[in-house]
Amino acid sequence: MSEIIDVGQKAPDFTLDDHNEKPFHLADMQGKFVLLSFHPLAWTGVCARQMKSLEKSYAAFKELNTVAVGVNVDSVPSKKAWARELGLKKTRLLSDFWPHGAVARSMGIFREKDGFSERANILLDHNGNVVFSKVYALGELPDIDEILDLLRKKYNPPAEPERG
Repeated sequence: MSEIIDVGQKAPDFTLDDHNEKPFHLADMQGKFVLLSFHPLAWTGVCARQMKSLEKSYAAFKELNTVAVGVNVDSVPSKKAWARELGLKKTRLLSDFWPHGAVARSMGIFREKDGFSERANILLDHNGNVVFSKVYALGELPDIDEILDLLRKKYNPPAEPERG
């Protein structure tokens, strides 16, 4: 595996289908923050909890002008069934199935020997630049509050006071 994409780098553009067969084009997210929450494989315990944490935090992300998506190498039909099994209604699960792991590779987190990505969170700013990137142990649940706190503190400063 190469190194995870560096903070400050522009994320490579991509288009992936989500679990409902709708394309997600990164360039279309201009003006919003984007959390790419990579998980190794669907139908596993930690991955399920990771995706449920995105769903649970959907409103908080929306309030912070952030789109949070799950990304892994499973096929669209598998992701569709898994989203239904998990009860996900709002969170989009993106399929990096073919070319196999191409987006994970472009972010420096594809595990060649395993055929799937690292567990990682990559946060992009409103211009598509990486502002946070972290690889977690495969068995470790990423702390979603770490991302929400970062968004609240650094990237959504308090509004200017009204002038009368």
